[in-house]
Amino acid sequence: MTVSRVVFSFLWFACLVFSPQVVSAQSSGLGPGWTLQPEASTIRFQSVKNLTKVESSGFVQFDGQIDPDGKAQIRIFLDSVDTKIDLRNVRMRFLFFETFEFPEAVITAQIDPSVLADLPTQRRKVIPLAFELKLHGVTKTLETEVAVTLVGDEIVAVSSTAPVSVAAADFNLEGGIKKLEEAANVAIVPSATVTFDFMFSRNSGQQVAQETAPQAQQAAATAIEPEGNLDEEACKGRFEILSRTDNIYFASGSASLDKRSEPLLDSLVDIILRCPDLKIEVGGHTDSDGSAAANKRLSERRAASVENYLYGKKVSGNRITSVGYGEASPIASNDTPDGKRRNRRIEFIVVD
Repeated sequence: MTVSRVVFSFLWFACLVFSPQVVSAQSSGLGPGWTLQPEASTIRFQSVKNLTKVESSGFVQFDGQIDPDGKAQIRIFLDSVDTKIDLRNVRMRFLFFETFEFPEAVITAQIDPSVLADLPTQRRKVIPLAFELKLHGVTKTLETEVAVTLVGDEIVAVSSTAPVSVAAADFNLEGGIKKLEEAANVAIVPSATVTFDFMFSRNSGQQVAQETAPQAQQAAATAIEPEGNLDEEACKGRFEILSRTDNIYFASGSASLDKRSEPLLDSLVDIILRCPDLKIEVGGHTDSDGSAAANKRLSERRAASVENYLYGKKVSGNRITSVGYGEASPIASNDTPDGKRRNRRIEFIVVD
């Protein structure tokens, strides 16, 4: 759903980039490249919940540029997903996009200037576009159609000609859809539609292109997440969401944290530090394989491993407690491999 939206957003970006390069190369003979103007551009995606409820969201941070040789790249910073509701943004970041591991989506393409050679006289053209999208660790080649409008000698607009539907399954996001459904207690259509309206401006010279990288790095660190300490409701909501991620890993039968767990735990550290007045319980849970006593011990050791990791990351003493519940509190059936996987988990809750 959301993934699909993002995918097509990227698509649009790529198109935009391509078009300006063509105009520059064919009409003016200048080759400094083109830069996406985020403040004048929009990316929107629509999802459907419970069959009839349509929600519109977007992204706040993105950048893009077209090199003089026609190579285009656009990046969308997924932490900046904006649903207009704080905890919904958090769900999208942690449960769907998993931005702690996949922070951005990247679109790349190579543009043939001849496709838009007559844009200076036509002013507006609808063209097909092929591009490569990297999202959630998956790279696919996609095709779409966009409207390219020459607004002036220095500006080109690129927009979607119609809403485009994309399937979450194409980018291994089905698991994220399921997590969102469980967290919000809704049914979500596993595809979404995306629309966009982008503006590109021609660079004034090489200095513009050189400044793009540090600006992009700054944008990547900026998200919708509010700054400073969080209130108690926001803290509790975040810990509940983080308990649903399934991104804390241990080897089978072991309490040693896998390094793949570190990106999520580092994100957790940031949230704990911004909730300075709250104490957090780290709860360990297992499936029902093995004896209840052995599972209890394993869950205690795993919870303690997470507790020790957090204390090693500047979390002050006495703010974290660890508890092992063993197999006593399953959230799914232990009769299936998927149910067992879900029951083997670490949860975070605020304690009085």
